[in-house]
Amino acid sequence: MRRTPLLAAVAALLLGALSAPAAHSAPAAFVHPGVTVSAAQLEFARTKVNAGAQPWKGAYDQMMASKYASLTRTPAPRATVECGSYSNPNYGCTDEREDAIAAYTDALAWYITKDARYAQKAIQLMDAWSGTITSHTNSNAPLQTGWAGSSWPKAAEIIKYTYTGTWANSARFSTMLRNVYLPVVIKGSNSNGNWELSMVEAAVGISVFLEDKASYDTAMAKFRTRTAAYVYLASDGSVPKTVPSQNLNTTAKIVSYWQGQSTFVTGLTQETCRDFVHTGYGISAISHVAETSRIQGADLYGTDVGERLRQALGFQSKYQLGEAVPSWLCGGTLTRGLGPITEVGYNALHNRLGIAMANTQTLTQNQRPAGSNNLFVAWETLTHGDNPS
Repeated sequence: MRRTPLLAAVAALLLGALSAPAAHSAPAAFVHPGVTVSAAQLEFARTKVNAGAQPWKGAYDQMMASKYASLTRTPAPRATVECGSYSNPNYGCTDEREDAIAAYTDALAWYITKDARYAQKAIQLMDAWSGTITSHTNSNAPLQTGWAGSSWPKAAEIIKYTYTGTWANSARFSTMLRNVYLPVVIKGSNSNGNWELSMVEAAVGISVFLEDKASYDTAMAKFRTRTAAYVYLASDGSVPKTVPSQNLNTTAKIVSYWQGQSTFVTGLTQETCRDFVHTGYGISAISHVAETSRIQGADLYGTDVGERLRQALGFQSKYQLGEAVPSWLCGGTLTRGLGPITEVGYNALHNRLGIAMANTQTLTQNQRPAGSNNLFVAWETLTHGDNPS
């Protein structure tokens, strides 16, 4: 029987699923640096910046002009970081997140310039916190742990595996990640989906740095479940998939959890009708985990994860670009503000796999160079913009 293109695609997907290892399984050996950005991607960015090529040189200049790249930055660690709802109270919340982003920024600056002062500054920031922090507290503690815990391993991976100087306290930093961050983020969350996705991103990155296969597997399994429950595809059925522990066992409960949205269309996310800022957090975390997984040898972009990411990016990008909001969507009103979160997914899906993503492409190119959201996203035009590596 002659196969239709659809049947052929389904057959290829099934064949790949049968022949590939479980998509959430840890690799036999972890790849380093391998949290969101690989050695090849770093080298590509470095080559482009040194050649003065755009958009990478502009992205690099933006990063180096930011407060995060300052060699005079003074770390501000606390033993207990207390973060309430929307960081109120804010006792060390901003300091921790921004010091973690600064460490990652300095690590990138080190790799591109090979100026050891930046590696040493990243080490100073990581050492200050690893020698001080013991816990997070108050209502936003899990999310705060996820945000900061997403940036720390990205910085540490670059320093540990590309800097030839001394990092005397690297073992202490590992202990901080294992004892202060990992036990919190590995539990996940039953709050809005961006919480668990950010926490899982941190858990995956930390597991790579610690070479902890069991934690990696646990985090990736949570990621697959949460991603399916965060982005709707028509193939899911009449209502979105759910996370079993949330007991969203009626349509009414699901609609309430999806911010009152009762019409479900492909690409809609659980927080679209809340606002695009939080939606962007969730989409970003999905792209970061997918990218880390690809680097570690299990390419999720060809699974439902990639399809959900593609559709979520396209759906949100369309409205971020100004398309009129229909009355059935969020009561006809959207709160935009997606943030600098499209580069990683767009590069993987469009540039690497050749999938058309017109709205995401327009938004990505309009936003270049993508900066930082001052929480856990930073400099992704530099690291992932049109990066074939």
